[in-house]
Amino acid sequence: MHLSWLSHPLQNRETQQSGRSLARRWFGAFGVAITLAFATPAFADDQPNYSPQTYDLTLRAITDYEEIATNGGWQPLPPGAAGMRIGAKGKFAKALRARLTVTRDLDPSLPAGSEFDQATQDALKHFQARHGLSQTGSIGRLTMIALNVPVEVRLHQLDASANRLAALKFKFGDRYIVSNIPAASLEAVDHGVVDRSYTTVVGSPERASPTLTTNVMAINILPYWNVPQSILKADIIPKLQKNPNYLADSHMRIYRGRQEIDPHTVDWSTARAEDYFVKQEPGVWNSLGFLRLDMPNKDSVYMHDTPHRELFRSDVRFGSSGCTRVAGAQDLAAWVMQGSEWTGQAIQDQIDTGVPKTIKPAKPVPVAWVYLTGWGAPDGSVQFRPDVYNIDTPADPEPTPADTLAASTITDRTASVPVTMPAQPRKPVASKPAQAKPVAVKPVQVKPVATTVVKTRPIIIDASATAN
Repeated sequence: MHLSWLSHPLQNRETQQSGRSLARRWFGAFGVAITLAFATPAFADDQPNYSPQTYDLTLRAITDYEEIATNGGWQPLPPGAAGMRIGAKGKFAKALRARLTVTRDLDPSLPAGSEFDQATQDALKHFQARHGLSQTGSIGRLTMIALNVPVEVRLHQLDASANRLAALKFKFGDRYIVSNIPAASLEAVDHGVVDRSYTTVVGSPERASPTLTTNVMAINILPYWNVPQSILKADIIPKLQKNPNYLADSHMRIYRGRQEIDPHTVDWSTARAEDYFVKQEPGVWNSLGFLRLDMPNKDSVYMHDTPHRELFRSDVRFGSSGCTRVAGAQDLAAWVMQGSEWTGQAIQDQIDTGVPKTIKPAKPVPVAWVYLTGWGAPDGSVQFRPDVYNIDTPADPEPTPADTLAASTITDRTASVPVTMPAQPRKPVASKPAQAKPVAVKPVQVKPVATTVVKTRPIIIDASATAN
């Protein structure tokens, strides 16, 4: 079978994180730094992370973590444990083994020890996997931060996610698509099994991707991009003020009403975005890439390709204007169109003609965009991701030391920064009529956690590439 569409030079399916995030609180700072697991679109004999069972699995996870909290939680690793790897011995290795044992990443039946042995490394990789971190098997900065998040914060993530799950009214079909925003990942599910898995770029904290449920109704091959008024105002007009040729350079046309106008005739220092309409021509330059998956919703967002596939190789993938960019969008489109003549190769052939075309699946495919920062997975693990939009956490009355770090000039030095989480009562989990069980909650006081933070260079996104 001819598979040239899989190796098209602009259909790079390498996947990690991309985007930028300047979240304002501790979890936001964690979101800036966190690296999610490397993955490629592929067949996967796995159960999905979002299914009709996820709510009950998350309630079970809450019970497990409440038991951990009742037993005293875990002690933060001292700064000296940073950088530790297999072969290390002594008090830091002993502290790591104790920490991993509490959450059963390390088998509790193993005898206590003070050596970072193979079992400890395997346990650490398991911990990293369920926190969306690269499975290095050593204690890097991101792993150190994740290990030292207090149990009360983890319980709060689970509670908040369970509340959101209880409120969802998603109608699962035999085939459906789910995008978990904090994980910056997407799954295509077929009869209860993950058939495809993709890395995504989702909305920045300033332009957050919404949670929603809808259906993929059509696929636009070589789409026009109708620029939202918000992007015209925030991004394009400032560029026009500096470069009057920006629209032509970007293959864009501008209209007043139905009349196309010459952008050089407009005084962009006083122009109002609502008076104009801009659209971008199809092509390799188009901010939507080669295709868009249309899914009607009140927020006017969708899933799409991108000409900037290098973003999927970056460390942080929270940088779109609200839509979801998909690594392997053509592969996902072919999955949506399974059973028709529109295979991946057929879609690529249409792209090669240079002629836009809209195609529709025989049956709409359900889609859910969810916001899960903590949940029970079908393999029995408890998964956590950063609260990138600060939805789980209340507003801080004052900036924390972590806020200052997130916004400061980045250097290569290491700093030990005490981060104090605000004391707050946990919220009870909302119940579902048929299956929910009440979750007992109690106020908690969170102790300060000393976190070793290595400053790195920020990721800069070209604003000219910003699409929804």
